[in-house]
Amino acid sequence: MTAVPDPAANAAEVILAYHQRTRHRLERYAAGPETLDWSEQPNPFREFAGAPRVLLPLAADEVATPFSEIYAGRVAAPAPLDLSSVGVLLQLSLALAAWKEYGPDRWALRCTPSSGNLHPTEAYVVSRGVEGLEDGVYHYVSRDHSLERRCGVSDKIAAAAPGMWIGLTSIHWREAWKYGERAFRYCQLDVGHAIGALRYAAGVLGWTARMAEAATSRDIAGLLGLDRDADFPGGAEREAPDLLLRILPEPIAASLGEAGHGLSIESLGGWVGEANLLDRRKMYKWPVIDEASAATRKTRSVAEPRYRGNFPPIGLGSSERAASVILNRRSAQGFDRRGRMGSGAFYHMIDRLLARNVAPWDVWTYVPRIHPVFFIHRVDGLEPGLYILLRNPDVEMRLRQATRNDLLWQRPEHVPPQLDFYRLVAADCTKVARVLHCHQAIASDSCFALGMIAEFEPLVRAEPWRYKQLHWEAGLLGHVLYLEAETLGFRGTGIGCYFDESMHEILGLEDASFASLYHFTVGVAPVDTRITTLPPYGDRALPQTEAQHPEPDSGKSTKGSSGMAEQATFERVGVDFARELMKSGEALVLDMRDPGSYESGHIEGAEHVTEANIFNFLSGTPKTTPVLIYCYHGNASQVYAQTFADFRFTKVYSLDGGYEGWKQAGA
Repeated sequence: MTAVPDPAANAAEVILAYHQRTRHRLERYAAGPETLDWSEQPNPFREFAGAPRVLLPLAADEVATPFSEIYAGRVAAPAPLDLSSVGVLLQLSLALAAWKEYGPDRWALRCTPSSGNLHPTEAYVVSRGVEGLEDGVYHYVSRDHSLERRCGVSDKIAAAAPGMWIGLTSIHWREAWKYGERAFRYCQLDVGHAIGALRYAAGVLGWTARMAEAATSRDIAGLLGLDRDADFPGGAEREAPDLLLRILPEPIAASLGEAGHGLSIESLGGWVGEANLLDRRKMYKWPVIDEASAATRKTRSVAEPRYRGNFPPIGLGSSERAASVILNRRSAQGFDRRGRMGSGAFYHMIDRLLARNVAPWDVWTYVPRIHPVFFIHRVDGLEPGLYILLRNPDVEMRLRQATRNDLLWQRPEHVPPQLDFYRLVAADCTKVARVLHCHQAIASDSCFALGMIAEFEPLVRAEPWRYKQLHWEAGLLGHVLYLEAETLGFRGTGIGCYFDESMHEILGLEDASFASLYHFTVGVAPVDTRITTLPPYGDRALPQTEAQHPEPDSGKSTKGSSGMAEQATFERVGVDFARELMKSGEALVLDMRDPGSYESGHIEGAEHVTEANIFNFLSGTPKTTPVLIYCYHGNASQVYAQTFADFRFTKVYSLDGGYEGWKQAGA
């Protein structure tokens, strides 16, 4: 009698072989393209031609929720489930955060980070009973902050209780174009960041989010129209189904969030729209990615008892406006080696990684399987060396048995009792960290770097789709670090390029019971003043009531503009006008020079503005406040002045001659 092959076992072999094949090693990197033509980068924005569009409101700056309240879940009045709130949810999660310009190059940044800023993750909104939005399935276009209505639902379903779901998918080619075979990993990390972004954004509104864990890959593909061949004509890149999140418009019982989407495929109808082709000249093919994707399709519901760690309540967090923290998040491009972090800030940050039943960890029921190993470089009160945080103490014995027997496993002094945090090696790890992370200085110049060690092969063999979920968990960890670093005055960045084998050798891991899936680093990041920052949706026309009314001429120079709507302008002014403006005491005066120059001397009453805090001023200042901005000589200040104008400030001025001109005038 011939044994029937076990599909899950075969799928497990495929994905485990993929992971082994795509490890970077000191002697060779995983297979990738030999050359890149950046002028041929795939289009970062998917659209469905012929699908009617709904322009979403940009209302995030009207939401005052402090960042700490997301964890506490104490928002006084949850936002209503309407079009404006849907706009805020997406604006603070998957929308553009800024445009950047350097020389002739221009690129978008989004609220959620992405490997190589390539953004393979696509999002869909399934709407039922949302005020101001017809029921149906919508595709989100981040470039325009709009929804494309792909189909409607039957009247019977539409009469059911209101609800909303977010579906996430991946276009693997966007990452594979640059990263080759390893791209499938990066796509899953990006999904994890998107989960985190959506959960934090829901918290800003007083909402919560739960993963629809019962939904299979086939369910999601049918619901979102991913299996409709005719809608992806001419070789348009296909999207792989990842997950479905139910958005709950108030922090109600978790059991509601664990329910399915309540929509049958038969209830959907009237599909419209054809996907655009993102890359017309695909120079390489990476069939192993399609194999990995097929092997990790979720074919059945897999439930775990909800994890309930024995942790004390989460401590106080930042009182800064949550929207400002989220919109200001950036990936560090480099670090200042002189920067240091206090142990209090460090412990605060890693405490947020514990899987309490609060945001963002309440998004699913899964037991935490990722345990960060830290390379501590410049944290006051902690000896440089290698450390580990066990996010589930049940794993300690297995990790001790799997790793080198000469590791210390010592608890540092003064570590908070809820943290299972141990010193493994006491040594300067800066050189090792740099080599380990593909010789990148960001891993050694920071305050700390880390590798995320996952409980791996047994879990993946039992359920191959958990390969994706482990990467989602790692990405979610990274997103927490990004935002917490931002609240503490630091910057973080994910690291996808590291030598897998070398990381395992450092710990003494000899088999695949544990594996390193994602790396990260946090430190003090300098601001690159060569790069211009522009608002994400500066082309949105101003209402007539907010059009600028120029002041009578009093020493002002020429009107400045960067090609936006005519109303979105600023004025270049001289010293005499600036002096008169400041006499009222109502003007906001901003100095955008470097910190040292500001400290050595500035215009009386001026506040220091940088890329790191500009959104605090943009979001926290009444739009009718006169704003005067100056730099060294009056050139760079025009960039920030245009940004304020694009954010609908009605009286914005750039000081000609800058601080040097001010001094020479003896003002």
